[in-house]
Amino acid sequence: MNEMSTRPHERRRGPDTQSAGSEGRSRSACPECSGRIVDDAEHGEAVCDECGLVLSEDALDRGPEWRNFDDEETADRSRVGAPTTRLKHDKGLSTTIGWQDKDAYGHQLTPQKRAQLQRLRTWDERFRTKNAQERTLKQGLGEINRMASALGLSEPCTEIAGVLYKRAVEEDLLPGRSIEGMATACLYAAARQHGTPRTLVEFTTVSRVEKTPVQRTYRYVSRELGLKVEPADPLQYVRQFASTLEVSDEAERVARDLLETMKAEGKHSGKSPAGLAAAALYAATHLTNEGLTQATVSDTAQVCHVTIRDRYQEIIDVYEEA
Repeated sequence: MNEMSTRPHERRRGPDTQSAGSEGRSRSACPECSGRIVDDAEHGEAVCDECGLVLSEDALDRGPEWRNFDDEETADRSRVGAPTTRLKHDKGLSTTIGWQDKDAYGHQLTPQKRAQLQRLRTWDERFRTKNAQERTLKQGLGEINRMASALGLSEPCTEIAGVLYKRAVEEDLLPGRSIEGMATACLYAAARQHGTPRTLVEFTTVSRVEKTPVQRTYRYVSRELGLKVEPADPLQYVRQFASTLEVSDEAERVARDLLETMKAEGKHSGKSPAGLAAAALYAATHLTNEGLTQATVSDTAQVCHVTIRDRYQEIIDVYEEA
């Protein structure tokens, strides 16, 4: 038991006692006796430890009114929804009807109730998109989520793509172009802006659109939205390729050194960043006696054999001169 609880009769209200403790809690010493100010959590007050002067009262307890002992209890007792996200046309603020045909007790619904619930789901989907623009936005964001999940892109990168796609819809850039192509182009631009670029060939493997339309749409979106996308750095591809090829850390370090030498000599300008990264890894594995084949590197990096062979020779020439 603390000292304050043993002398409750000594407490007295000061003339400037604050409600909710805004000013009293900011003080560190009593204004009358210069004593130490302590918080009395039981009574919700800030009190002088020496003379008992109450400087503030009616403090607000901003914590939960229940206790929890594990993460499962915290999730069950939480009364808030999911955070807002730019990956949904309504930012995730609307509600959805669950797909399980069960009641609150976990019992299966009767056929009549299931049919009624299905009609409610249909009308719920229709009311969540009020017009054609929202339907277009919903479909495009769904495509972005699907492709980002297949490519393993991070959530911040995916959200950037969602923002770009929403801007394209709001500025009326979709007429004459497919929703899938615009979504792919926005995700490609977002990956480059986020510093985790992927080759267009990788995007076309998960997209429903061919490579050429995606290239055209990307150039159109970049011009109309005024995107400032820096040229991709070959070093940004090294970690991705090295992880897929399962090369050693030593080979990855050597590949980075080779690319740094190329950049220092200015020999990387005008060449495909992905092709340079693939060739550097191919050269590094030979310098470290791991000896990957051109076919293996080509299949992983989605770069043709001719590009790897040509860039490899250039890298070796620069390396020997240095």
